[in-house]
Amino acid sequence: MSKIYNYSAFYVSEPFNESPLSAHASKDFCYYNMLRAWKGSDSSFPFNNSHDTTYNVRDNSDWETTLKPRLRQRLRNSQNLILFLSDYISNSKALREEVDYAINILNLPIIVIYPDLKSKEELLTIDKKDFNNTVKNLWNRLPVFRDSKHKVPVLHIPLKKETIKIALSDSELRVDSAGKAGDFFYKP
Repeated sequence: MSKIYNYSAFYVSEPFNESPLSAHASKDFCYYNMLRAWKGSDSSFPFNNSHDTTYNVRDNSDWETTLKPRLRQRLRNSQNLILFLSDYISNSKALREEVDYAINILNLPIIVIYPDLKSKEELLTIDKKDFNNTVKNLWNRLPVFRDSKHKVPVLHIPLKKETIKIALSDSELRVDSAGKAGDFFYKP
């Protein structure tokens, strides 16, 4: 069986530099690095970073001729998109491009990780039947996600290693899995 690659999308201020100083100044990049660290310390952790499937580019590279094509190639190599939606989310050009291409062109299922919410219960209304306003307000900060997510399966989860491990292992959260489109959450 071939590797299942996961594309991680998160907000970073532009232009971004992966130097230690810039990386630590971007909280969402740190969450992405957490996935990489979990994989590094536990080879059975089911995260395979699609950003490693193409060569790195410099952030001062041209958007149209280098950066955008590289992002798209990495997305085409992926079975799903991991989207970090935190209090730091902003509607940046790169994040819009990643989410739009993933959903509207590739039909990639989305695993949304909410780093600022610590439990499944914190995602939901009191009656546990719908997503709460905190979650919906984060969707509003990234309109392309909010307006397109109904087209693909979208699983909403907190930043918990075991929950992420289950989500990454879920065969219905892979492209061409025929998973039902819509918003889903694991029952609290």
